[in-house]
Amino acid sequence: MCPEKMHVDQLDIDVSLVRRLLAEQFPHWTDLPIVRVKSAGTENAIYRLGDDLAIRLPYRPVNTTQVDKAHRWLPLLSPHLPLPIPVPVAKGTPDEGYPSQWSVCRWLPGENVTLDRLVDPSQAAKELAKFIHTLQQIDSSGGPAPGAHNFFRGIPLADRDGYTRAAIAKSTSLVDSDAVTTAWERDLQTPAWGEPPVWIHGDLAPDNLLALSGQLSGVIDWGGLAVGDPATELLPAWNLFQHESRDAFRTEIDVDDATWARGRGLALSVALVALPYYLETNPIIVRWARHMIDEVLEDHERN
Repeated sequence: MCPEKMHVDQLDIDVSLVRRLLAEQFPHWTDLPIVRVKSAGTENAIYRLGDDLAIRLPYRPVNTTQVDKAHRWLPLLSPHLPLPIPVPVAKGTPDEGYPSQWSVCRWLPGENVTLDRLVDPSQAAKELAKFIHTLQQIDSSGGPAPGAHNFFRGIPLADRDGYTRAAIAKSTSLVDSDAVTTAWERDLQTPAWGEPPVWIHGDLAPDNLLALSGQLSGVIDWGGLAVGDPATELLPAWNLFQHESRDAFRTEIDVDDATWARGRGLALSVALVALPYYLETNPIIVRWARHMIDEVLEDHERN
């Protein structure tokens, strides 16, 4: 389980708070067992409620808009998607001791995806690519534009330049500054997405993908949901897949070289920003960030 305080404005959340919120707002669930879910997630505390439900409580009040977004859009997207997603079933309101909205959703069984939990990583790569294609083909009219609510995923790569370079400056003892700067500047030259925006999950990281019996079984944590640049959905190419499975993902996702480069640039930017920010508070995120940086640099060498 990640440390309790990753953000200066992080709220105090524990089982007693969850139980009190349930008792006041959803008393019909108060007899169900409540168990905290071990997670490296940085935006929500997750508790399992009984066998079939999960409770998500934002760590910070600024993320309360994610609750509204999930309740509006996930029930509409879910029927069209080839993998299960956690559809909300109830929305909690701010209360004494907890100033944010929160949600109850369906529990999806499975383990966080790793390559060694997949029977055939290349087949999983193809299935995830098909999921992404399906999501992006759903009518995005009225969908939320990228912004603070989704960590600005889906914005033009150039808009990330300032804080990416700032992160590189903070990480001179942690990364090869010359190599990551060269890689960043190369992908930054890629033309911006010029077509209509599409639905994006926004954070397709291994801890947001589930596997059962060696197969992909669900996609969770939709806090990054927005309508934006489809290159955002290429993150698994560097945060999960490697070698043959990455090649399978790229073949199946079938994007042009510019979109691939924007996705790679985003992966590098996300990793560089996360590395110094979570260095002392979330070792799992730090490990993933280092892995992504290494994979991006390797991809540059190959291409």
